[in-house]
Amino acid sequence: MQNSSIAIVESLDQEGRGVAHVEGKVIFIEGALIGEKVVYSSYRKKPTYEFARVERVLKESPNRVKPKCQHFGVCGGCAMQHLEFSAQVAAKQRILEGDLWHLAKVKPESMLPPIYGPAWGYRHKARLRARYVPAKNKVLVGFNEKSSSYVALMQTCEILPPHISALIVPLQELLMQTSIRDRIPQIEVAVGEFTSVLVFRILEALAPEDELLFRAFADQHNVQVWMQTKGPETAVPFHPLDAQELTYALPEFDLRYPFTPTEFTQVNPHINQVLVRRAIGLLDPQPGERIADFFCGLGNFTLPIARKGAKVVGYEGSNALVRRAKANAERNGLVSQTEFHEADLFKVEPDNLQALGHFDKWLIDPPRDGAMELIKALPEEGGPKRIVYVSCNPSTLARDAGVLVQVKGYRMLAAGVVNMFPHTAHVESMAVFER
Repeated sequence: MQNSSIAIVESLDQEGRGVAHVEGKVIFIEGALIGEKVVYSSYRKKPTYEFARVERVLKESPNRVKPKCQHFGVCGGCAMQHLEFSAQVAAKQRILEGDLWHLAKVKPESMLPPIYGPAWGYRHKARLRARYVPAKNKVLVGFNEKSSSYVALMQTCEILPPHISALIVPLQELLMQTSIRDRIPQIEVAVGEFTSVLVFRILEALAPEDELLFRAFADQHNVQVWMQTKGPETAVPFHPLDAQELTYALPEFDLRYPFTPTEFTQVNPHINQVLVRRAIGLLDPQPGERIADFFCGLGNFTLPIARKGAKVVGYEGSNALVRRAKANAERNGLVSQTEFHEADLFKVEPDNLQALGHFDKWLIDPPRDGAMELIKALPEEGGPKRIVYVSCNPSTLARDAGVLVQVKGYRMLAAGVVNMFPHTAHVESMAVFER
């Protein structure tokens, strides 16, 4: 550890670290908040920047709070529990505005009110690590330690639903009893409206006595147990075999979505309902319009757009999700309003895009890499009159917004943050563009 120094924190970065400038260098300080005067010690030094940790806070931010979770600071699942909840949202909004301006020289004409919901117990999808530690004669189950590949020693988790948090210790005890305790690296959690699923990644076949243990666990804790031997597509129900399917709902649009535990769905169903409502409000789909939903997944936005009477074509890179989206359209009586196609949206040429036909509007919900190829392929004339862009990475949103505004002739009407992941530094956002 290096010698201690003093700094005044000016802002937060995208990892939730305090940012300060000392003698011409940028210092990223874990555990420091805006406006605080802190004593820090650096653990990694480069010519122009350093990574550091807080040793002592000399002047506290009025927004500093006591973290609710006993594992905060060790577990890498959360980065901002020491920052008051509404101040977290404000910090994320500053990151969004900063990225739009510094990376793309774009300012929205107005800022949307931030979307936020429950602060705790919100995470209905999670991937927990499991590791047998011979030195402790114990199996650890939880998230990784901060900046480490080690599994944090956890008993509870405040961002998981309470009934799942309560399973962390029983899961450790269960895996410890199995014959393959060192061959189960991961447990995927999926919570639906009426049931919860635990998917165990197993690198060796279960012994008959192991099977008995997993069945008893599922029955005792009222969860479904699935087993996964290789990739996500190999996940299959183990016990009980006649269990209720996983679903989530969008009640405002009278929609219900079945899904499997390894398929992508939003982790926070409360926020997802508000997110979809806002996206549909900004898109304003009308009967008779033809609308594209790019990166459509299992139809999270496609089906609500169709409910408004528009014809919607969903494009998605995963064949399994395309099949799921078609099944969900059928389940909700929207087959005549929807089409779904498999497409690699990271390899789009202007000719390919033109061949899809004219769309009145677009909705884009890409992964972290953004939608640059799609946006570069937009024609200079005759493109959609409105684009709603849902983003999980403000820097790629900013990059793509720069092209839309400065090259493709769009105005950025509005943008705002969506606090999908409270207490983490993850910034979800939404923007609307008009030609």
